[in-house]
Amino acid sequence: MKIPPIYGKRTLALASAMLLCGSMSLAQMQRNPGAEGPGQNPTTDPQMNGMQAAGQASPMDKMFVRKAMQGGMAQVQLGQLTLQKTDNDQVKQFAQRMIDDHTRMNDQMKPVAQQLGVDVPAQISKKDRATMAKLQALSGAAYDQAYIKDMVKDHKQDLSDFQMEASSGQDQTVKDAASQGSKVIAQHLQLAQQMAKNQNVAMNGQ
Repeated sequence: MKIPPIYGKRTLALASAMLLCGSMSLAQMQRNPGAEGPGQNPTTDPQMNGMQAAGQASPMDKMFVRKAMQGGMAQVQLGQLTLQKTDNDQVKQFAQRMIDDHTRMNDQMKPVAQQLGVDVPAQISKKDRATMAKLQALSGAAYDQAYIKDMVKDHKQDLSDFQMEASSGQDQTVKDAASQGSKVIAQHLQLAQQMAKNQNVAMNGQ
């Protein structure tokens, strides 16, 4: 039976409309694959968003990595200066420990810095350069006392910074590095405090 022209047009229009609706529904599902049920769309699920955010490095993570590497460089340079300046065996042993441990820690931190896009610092901080200049002007027992005081003070601050990053950082790789580093720095602080006691260095509440 021949279909009248008017019904043919209506059928064609209806088919076109159904095809258009189907295409739009498919496009919407592609853009929003979790729309069919709650908690399945990673772009709208708060829990998933929190997990993603927790794995991303924050500006504070990057700043920590840079400061940690700068501090490590300073410890190495101060240790090298101390080996030239002191005749005290205990101070020499401590200085060599600083050179060895902080060189190793910085080597371990370099891949982390590369992963975060943080450039390896070219020089130590302005504060540490001032400390170097102050110590270079001293010698003998005066040098030893100033170096020991600086080591106790610096390692207390470093330990606090590393522990803070380990507990509050965003990037898990940085947090792990901070956690491992804090253990080493805690040992350094203990050694520095024992050295101060053995060398009768008054810490003035530090």
